[in-house]
Amino acid sequence: MKQLIILLFFSVLLFSCQDKPAPEEEISADSIFLLNSKWQNEEGKELQLRDLKGKNLVVVLIFTSCQTACPMLVADMQNIYAKIDKKKLKETSLVMVTIDPENDTPEVLKEYAKARNIYGEPWIYLRSDKESTRELANVLAVKYKKISPVVFSHSNIITVFNKNGEMVSQAEGTVNASGIAETVNKL
Repeated sequence: MKQLIILLFFSVLLFSCQDKPAPEEEISADSIFLLNSKWQNEEGKELQLRDLKGKNLVVVLIFTSCQTACPMLVADMQNIYAKIDKKKLKETSLVMVTIDPENDTPEVLKEYAKARNIYGEPWIYLRSDKESTRELANVLAVKYKKISPVVFSHSNIITVFNKNGEMVSQAEGTVNASGIAETVNKL
């Protein structure tokens, strides 16, 4: 009987010392990481928004054939990039999401990025299907409408998210790059 108790004691001890998988961190109800949509980056790699968790995000919606507002939004993103503290830049992704997934393939996004010298870390380009793109746009309060096969009318909004995917600021129209960069630097 004594041996049975000792065996039972060591069995309990053995099982209680085993590594248990860490519980997944809960995602806040305010996080964009709750969106389950599938995306492709400029390399054609599939991912979900939650794969961006752990970095601050500066997000803008554009389309590569745009000749009006998007070049200004891209310039704003470049100005923001230039003003983010270098240490914070390692913790930040600058995310360009296309509203024209039919034409903006991963190859087109990659070519667009390289032509503007905004390719590689911390830049990320994303495309998805029309429904997922519309869902993200709605979350960001970005309105857009296709007005011809290659032209969209759209809101000009840049959004900052913390590492948990929670929105911390938005800027519409002509943005204050220093102010957005300061927001990121404080995260």
